[in-house]
Amino acid sequence: MSKFEKYYKAVNFLEGLNNLPLQGDYMIDKHHADVYLKRMRYFLEFLGNPDKKIKFIHIAGTSGKGTVTNTVHEILNVAGKKVGSFTSPSVTTSIEKIKVKDKYIAPDEFAVIVDYLKPFIDKAYLEGPYGRPSYFEIFLAIAMVYFHGQKCEWVVLEVGLGGRYDTTNVIEKPVVTAITNIDYDHTELLGKTLKKIAYDKAGIIKQGSVAFTTEQHSSLLKIFSEISKEKHVELNVLPQQNNYREYNKELATAITRYIGIDDKFITQGIKAARLVCRFEIIQDEPKVVLDGAHNRSKIKTTIDNLKRLSFRKLYLIIGIADNKDHVSILEQIIPEADHIFFTRFQNKDRKCAHPKELLAKSKQYFKKGTESETYLDSGSALSKALKIAKPNDLILVAGSFFLAGELRKRWYSEDKVLKKRKSF
Repeated sequence: MSKFEKYYKAVNFLEGLNNLPLQGDYMIDKHHADVYLKRMRYFLEFLGNPDKKIKFIHIAGTSGKGTVTNTVHEILNVAGKKVGSFTSPSVTTSIEKIKVKDKYIAPDEFAVIVDYLKPFIDKAYLEGPYGRPSYFEIFLAIAMVYFHGQKCEWVVLEVGLGGRYDTTNVIEKPVVTAITNIDYDHTELLGKTLKKIAYDKAGIIKQGSVAFTTEQHSSLLKIFSEISKEKHVELNVLPQQNNYREYNKELATAITRYIGIDDKFITQGIKAARLVCRFEIIQDEPKVVLDGAHNRSKIKTTIDNLKRLSFRKLYLIIGIADNKDHVSILEQIIPEADHIFFTRFQNKDRKCAHPKELLAKSKQYFKKGTESETYLDSGSALSKALKIAKPNDLILVAGSFFLAGELRKRWYSEDKVLKKRKSF
C-alpha cells in the first residue's frame, strides 16, 4: 500500500468529476460568465464562507503573476507572517497549488479536506441552481478551507485565467489587487484585443482595495484608471523597467511595502524566492533549463534570460498547447536554437499541438545549420538531448508548463515532492 494512497484517491476523485457534464465551463463557455462566481459563492456558503475571514492580495496579468505571487509569499514568510498562497497550474503534483509558509499542504490533509467536501459537492450537484462545482472551483475551496484552518493572516491569490469571471474573483474584499503586464493569451475567452483582455483582468479591482500595475501602455492604463475611479480605488502605476524580471521584483516590493513590510525582509524574500519551471536551472554540464513559457511575452523573457548565460550550443525541446498562438512563440525562440526537438506533453485534459505541425511552421525561422528531430515521447527527446549535448551546451525545455513539469520528474519525482512538501 502506497504511503500516499489516500492522496492519490482524492486526486483521482477530483479529476474523475470531469466525466460528468458541467453546467457552464469557464474554460469553454464565456456566455453568462457571472454564473461561475455565483456557483463558487454558493458552494463556499455551504462551507461557512472561510474566505471572508482572510486578508487577500489578488494578482492577475498575462505573464509574471505566478512569479509575483511567489515573491510576495516569500517576503511575508521571512517577515514572520502566517501566509498562504494559491497558484496554478501545478507542475509535478496537485499539492503544489496550495502552500502555507514554506510547505505545501500535506497529502493526507489534502485527502481529509476532499472527504470533508464530498457531501457538499453531492448537495450542490443534486440541489444547487448551478450544478456541481468545477475541478478548479473545488480546488479553490480546498485551499480556502485549509487557509482558514491554518489561521493564515495573509493569502496571496493568483488568478487562474483572466480576472473578472475567474473563480478566484469570488473574494469580496482584497486588501491589494495587482496586475502585471497585458499581452495576447487565452484570446478565445478574454477577447482578441489588448483592450478587451485588459478590461477582463481589471475585473479584480474592487472597492476598498488599493491597486498596483506594471502595465505601461497608455490605452490600457486608461481602462485601469477608469475602473479604479469607478470603484474609488487608488491606482499605483509602477515606473518603466528594463525587463519583466525587474517589473516583477518592483511589483512585489511595492505590494509588501504598502502593507507595512520592512525593506530588510523584502530584500531577504526576493533572494529566497524560487519558482519551479520558470527558467529553472535544474542541472549543470550540460546545463538544463526548464521553462514553462507559453506565450509571446513569456518567451521574450526566456530569450532575455538566455542572454545572461554562457553556453556553446542551444538544444531546444519544445511542445505547445493547441490553443496557443504557436507562431508568436516559434518566431522568437526557433532562431536561437542549434538543434530542436519537437515533441508533446501528455496531459489528457489539454490538447497539444502536433509536433510535425510545429516543425512545419518553424522551418522558415531556422538559422543556417539548425538540426531538428520529432518525438511523440518527450522523455525520449530529453534522453537524446542529454546524450548528444556537450558539458558546455545548454538544453532548454520550453513552450508549456505541462511539458516542463513532465520532464522535471527526471530530477524530482512526485513521491519526492510529496514527502518533502517542497519542490526543491
